[in-house]
Amino acid sequence: MSDRNRNKLPNNLPQLQNLVKRDPDSYKEEFGQQFRHYESNLQIFKLDPSSANKTLADLVMFLSQVAHCYTYELEHFPQELIDVLQRHHSVMDAELRMTLCRALILLRNKNLLSPTSLLELFFALFRCKDKLLRQVLYSHIVSDIKNINAKHKNNKVNNTLQNFMYTMLRDSNVLAAKKSLDVMVELYRKNVWNDAKTVNVITTACFSTVTKIVVAALTFFLGKDEENKEKDDSDSDQELPDLKSDFTLTLGYPNLALNNPAVVFTYHLEGGELDQSAVRRMLHAGGVNKKTLKKKHKIEKAMATIKKQKKKHKNPSAVNFSALHLINDPQGFSERLFKQLESSTERFEVKLMMMDLISRLVGIHQLFLFNFYPFVQRYLQPHQREVTKLLTYFAQACHDLVPPEVIESGLKAIVNNFVTERNSNEVMAVGLNAVREVCARCPLVMTDELLQDLAQYKTSKDKSVMMAARSLIQLFRSVNPTLLHKKDRGKPTEASKEMTVKQYGELKTTDFVPGTEVLDDDQDEEKQNNNENHDGWESDEDVDDDGEWVDIYHSSDEEEENELQDEEGEESNEENEGEDESEDLKTKAARISQSRFLTDDDFKKIKMREIARQIDPKAGKKRKRTSDTTEPAERNELISVGDIENIHKKRKHDKESRLETVIAGRQGREKFGSKKASKKRLNQFASTSNKEKRKHKNFMMMRHNKDVRGKNKRSFRDKQFALRQALLKNKKAK
Repeated sequence: MSDRNRNKLPNNLPQLQNLVKRDPDSYKEEFGQQFRHYESNLQIFKLDPSSANKTLADLVMFLSQVAHCYTYELEHFPQELIDVLQRHHSVMDAELRMTLCRALILLRNKNLLSPTSLLELFFALFRCKDKLLRQVLYSHIVSDIKNINAKHKNNKVNNTLQNFMYTMLRDSNVLAAKKSLDVMVELYRKNVWNDAKTVNVITTACFSTVTKIVVAALTFFLGKDEENKEKDDSDSDQELPDLKSDFTLTLGYPNLALNNPAVVFTYHLEGGELDQSAVRRMLHAGGVNKKTLKKKHKIEKAMATIKKQKKKHKNPSAVNFSALHLINDPQGFSERLFKQLESSTERFEVKLMMMDLISRLVGIHQLFLFNFYPFVQRYLQPHQREVTKLLTYFAQACHDLVPPEVIESGLKAIVNNFVTERNSNEVMAVGLNAVREVCARCPLVMTDELLQDLAQYKTSKDKSVMMAARSLIQLFRSVNPTLLHKKDRGKPTEASKEMTVKQYGELKTTDFVPGTEVLDDDQDEEKQNNNENHDGWESDEDVDDDGEWVDIYHSSDEEEENELQDEEGEESNEENEGEDESEDLKTKAARISQSRFLTDDDFKKIKMREIARQIDPKAGKKRKRTSDTTEPAERNELISVGDIENIHKKRKHDKESRLETVIAGRQGREKFGSKKASKKRLNQFASTSNKEKRKHKNFMMMRHNKDVRGKNKRSFRDKQFALRQALLKNKKAK
């Protein structure tokens, strides 16, 4: 470079920066000149920190850009910037403060600065009343911590920062505390800090005196589950064929044309395949056989069961990875939060969030907070604002370990306030749905008299009330059918024939995996191999080890002999059916569970068999009985408001919406008028018929016409005469 251009470098920092990065050694003298210039401007700034200094800002950005080229000379440069910000950040010029922060971020990206010291400084800078600065610092903190834990968890840095954030949440500055909480929430959602320590630090924010911080913490605990639950299940419904559509299958299954579609369905389930082919085979068998209404209902029931299981499989419980499960002391946390709720003077929306969080904690961890139920019971009135949410919170806090007498008063309050004839049909439906959700989590609270009274609404003329009552009946069919009338218990199935009602605090434990009795164990395989070996013989005799001939039976001979034995001992077999069973299915299930590892295919067979048990009718005397290894379907830990607001009724349109619907329906439609007239006279200039001409004639000319006068204009005398003639005609005909 020429001397002339070299002399211009002190005034052209971008060009000098580019040259230094290319050849640091050649421009070390120019760098030293700029560094001394920076030190002099820094001393001037310290004399008046509140003044703007554009030259200092340019020099700081230049030095931070070339800091990796002169690490020894700029060894103390990052710490100088940190000290300046720590001392003068509250009085500094906003542009200069932003420049220093960007310079530190650049030095951190070049790994010339430790993350702990810088992040602690940035958390302290959240106190500044500069929204743009807080956004920049927030973005850098989140991205930097994410990069630190990208390959593996850096527990040393994480513990230091988490402890510092714990002190920041209790900071007197509201902006700093709120922004620190936002950082922790964002890191948890990005699965960077998803440990229990982060969650328990956020729990302390629920007891802050600042409403914004409390709302942010409550939203974190409540919003995580709602985001996971927002999944459309329309895909699972579209995968299954529609019952109304016709299936013309060319597959050949000659042995599947059974009379019972449910048996066909069970046959494929036992084979372990619940795919599109199994469903199509079931529908094909139902279409080939004789069509009856009973078979149609069985197919519809089978299809509904398939859709329900697929939906449950594709939409798992939304709280498996919820932050609520990571709280160290949920009982103490819920008690403190409820105490704060009782004495709270916040808005009603904030109180609703507190009640929602408490109900989730009680329901998920099965806590004992008996004072919460009468507290919520005060709000259970039809005129109460957000009453459906309050009903959801009450039902959500119920579980099996709560004594029934604690919830009994709340259940009666729901029935007395909602399920009465003086309320509208929508209110009654909401009340019945709330009763169903409460009883689903605590069935012992329901009495037979109350249930039978509520079941009578199944004949209501309003569809919403009728469907709510039927859903309550359907619940107790699987939980405790003895409380229902015999006519409401439904047709028993294999899954319900040995169902027992669990008492308070009772747990059913097994020493085997439920459902493994449907699998084949080693003994079954040996029997099957032996049968195959016997079937392979072609001669009636064979030679043993001693050289003597022994008799060997054909499979046909065994079948004939078995038929004779069946005919002779039919009566004795019916009496001693239980003794003739090969082995107890529970013993078989225990043996299989203890002797082998279950594969994914095995669990698939077990699942398919459980679906079939819900469809098959109850086993009779001559049918093989199966053990009761299933429990009623478990309810989700959380309740959505849609479960309570499940109103099966179309909303009425107002006049404007109905008029829009009418106008939209007229578009593209033929002009209103008689279709016969338009078909008869295709040419609009053609002559008209006599019938059309009579429409335009004067009424006085047509008043005596029989067609115009009609029967209604006859006199009483004419009507009397016509009636007498009709009676005489009928009498002669007889």
